[in-house]
Amino acid sequence: MILLDGKALFQKIKLDLSNEVQRLLDENKKAPHLAAILVGDDPASDTYVNAKMKACREIGFESSVFRYPNDVSQNTLLDKIFEINDDDNIDGLIVQLPLPHHIDENDITHSISHKKDVDGFHPVNIGRMVLGLPTFLPATPFGIVSLLDEYNIETSGKKCLVLGRSHIVGTPISILLSRNTRLGNATVTLAHSRTKNLDKLTMEADIIIVAIGSPNFLKSSMIKKNTIIIDVGIHRIESTQTKSGYKLVGDVDFNDVQNYVSHITPVPGGVGPMTIASLLKNTLYSAKKVIYSST
Repeated sequence: MILLDGKALFQKIKLDLSNEVQRLLDENKKAPHLAAILVGDDPASDTYVNAKMKACREIGFESSVFRYPNDVSQNTLLDKIFEINDDDNIDGLIVQLPLPHHIDENDITHSISHKKDVDGFHPVNIGRMVLGLPTFLPATPFGIVSLLDEYNIETSGKKCLVLGRSHIVGTPISILLSRNTRLGNATVTLAHSRTKNLDKLTMEADIIIVAIGSPNFLKSSMIKKNTIIIDVGIHRIESTQTKSGYKLVGDVDFNDVQNYVSHITPVPGGVGPMTIASLLKNTLYSAKKVIYSST
């Protein structure tokens, strides 16, 4: 079994990005600037945003966090987004999800300028991805593809099963892996809550990407020998074996499947760090205007 170590790859990417920042500064250009909007006091969201801002500091990016209470109005958020859209000093903008129920997530994320949408959620960027045009790829699928590339995992002609059809992970990664590209050409099946005979699909798959939102869902009895597994899930569950009283697990029962797989991402330390790495890459692309140079 080979661990697909996202944490180690993230360190390599941060070094590359840090060197890119220094080159920009040597050319008397500004460092890339990532802004984040954080609503409420959810501990997980706060942790995610802090991790992104810490990574920015480590590689020399500028960063800003705009915090709002849980009862903030949608118009207040929209006004701030429009302000940032017009701010030439800020290259990328993310709004940490989830948002409170009274806020329309689609309205918020779609109001971000597609030229600063480093999460890759805007319809313009999704459309360009579908067409195979240069764009900001959704951060988690971008991170998954980067991991597959780093470990020289062959996807061409392989049967790839994606569990979960969200617009953030499942749908975009299914598109990326089915395209006629070097890291594509897979025969992709997208499964979801209405899929019948799921065990049959998992047993036939060479590569399984699990983003189903259910802790320890995928078991060894569901897969064939030497399957490649990408575990996107992350869940905090109670544990008597840790001082904190909880532990983090994925959508895959790691202990159960580890002797059946050829490659697998750990949780934590697999896809999570690569999502942040991809966000930083997109912010650099935005600062250098390598995607939207004339549009």
